[in-house]
Amino acid sequence: MEKMEKDTFSYQTSAGVDDEETDGNRMCGLSSRQRSKISGTQLSAAERETMEEPLDANSFNQEMQELYVDKPPQLQEAEKESRRDSSGKKLGSDSFLHFTSEIEHIEEQMARDNVHFVRFETTDIHGVSRSKSIPSRFFRTKAINGVAMPKGYLELTLNPRDRETCHVPASSFNCDIILRPDLSTFRILPWVEQTARVICDPFMVMGNPLLTSPRHIAKQQLNQLQKNGFALYSAFTYEFCIYGIAEIVNSKTISFPAATLLSNHDQSFIQELMDGMYHAGANIESFSSSAGPGQMEISFHPEFGLGAADSAFTFRTGIKEVAKKYNYIASFFTEDGFYNSGILTHSLWDSSRQHNLFASGAQELTEIGKNWLAGLLMHSAALSCLMAPTVTCRKCYSGCSKGSKEAVVAKGAWNDNSCAFNIQNHGDKGTWIENQLGSATANPYLVLSATIAAGLDGVKRKLTFQETSGKAQSSTLTKAGMIPLKLEDALVALREDECIREALGDYFVQYFINIKQYEVETEELDVERNKFLEYFI
Repeated sequence: MEKMEKDTFSYQTSAGVDDEETDGNRMCGLSSRQRSKISGTQLSAAERETMEEPLDANSFNQEMQELYVDKPPQLQEAEKESRRDSSGKKLGSDSFLHFTSEIEHIEEQMARDNVHFVRFETTDIHGVSRSKSIPSRFFRTKAINGVAMPKGYLELTLNPRDRETCHVPASSFNCDIILRPDLSTFRILPWVEQTARVICDPFMVMGNPLLTSPRHIAKQQLNQLQKNGFALYSAFTYEFCIYGIAEIVNSKTISFPAATLLSNHDQSFIQELMDGMYHAGANIESFSSSAGPGQMEISFHPEFGLGAADSAFTFRTGIKEVAKKYNYIASFFTEDGFYNSGILTHSLWDSSRQHNLFASGAQELTEIGKNWLAGLLMHSAALSCLMAPTVTCRKCYSGCSKGSKEAVVAKGAWNDNSCAFNIQNHGDKGTWIENQLGSATANPYLVLSATIAAGLDGVKRKLTFQETSGKAQSSTLTKAGMIPLKLEDALVALREDECIREALGDYFVQYFINIKQYEVETEELDVERNKFLEYFI
């Protein structure tokens, strides 16, 4: 399996404890109201062990002086950065040459295509794109040194108003993180004039990865798969709404799933979207109208590794920008009584990416496939918290409940779209599982991470399940295979799930829980909340 992440070039300038571990900096960027609700958490011993060892500043600077004296300043800086990867290990000359070669190739491409701006883009905890744009003449410098951004921007609650920026001292936003680009994700954006983008990973200024970064967590889980001899082949399917179409087309005819007239209502819009996404790295496999007014469904072509989440992240922002050009508003947000799904279709392969480990040649899963599915069922309560992370989007689960139950049973079955985990083996994809717990509002990196963590746990522990009911068998987890209807109960399940908590990190899980508890408590107070979410989500 190919290496899942590009080398990240960073170095520390002084020894000491990283900002990530201090209570004061942990809450930077949040209002006093938020800080009182979202308390800091301590890192686990395991997480501390994986943190980058601090360098001795004097010895490191002396080493750099000896190596790079009499060299041009720009080359000195580039070589300093390239001497260390994100783990603190020294890089060889081959890595440095590859890094500089990538930068030179990108600079040539920007000159050829007349690119004037580059967007350094990353995901916040909710899956919303946050970015800074720089003139292309500064690309080399920023690619080497990174771009600074207030840490609080990536760790805010969903409602932008909750930031209360007018009432927060400027010092609250002075805790910066550094966005370091993954150069393999550089793409020119066809729908924005003279602009390109590159997806970034956030780091603390001391060089440690930001522990609340969903992309960093996804990379860690993919690396765990690789260490166990596996690779993940996956793709997202999203439902979303295009506001504006329903007002133009008669509302009585708008709710026709896969209707050709609706799928091609605005051909120019559809063509620019499909072609633009392909050139931006998101390979759309199909596009159609769906069941709701103005609702559309889009599926991506499967990819190995991080590509599926990167494509979904690219699409979630890109479609909003393309829609604006045609006076539409695209939204993944789920309103009361309306649901946009976010499905992760996936299959497990060997590390050489030659054999689908779910496929048995018949209409049944292999033993590894059964173990993987049992892991998904076992941890479905915790998964649902990450995949349906808002109060309103969890209401889709209520449709599976008869009466006033507090939870519904998660099931897995063949070719059954009503199940939480739908097993398929038709078409050209072999055998795969559709994780249908998700809402389109979920962060794709977290969906990918949680799915891997749950499935891999099933494989490692050789978990089993009853074929007839699709229920996971467990003597330790009494609520295995149950999906809470309330977000509050799902948050408890996430906190109590040791496997998912360990995989995603105690620090991240506690921060996620605190943010979601705050949102639950303030849900009734934010009367204009949905207007904001329809625009950003």
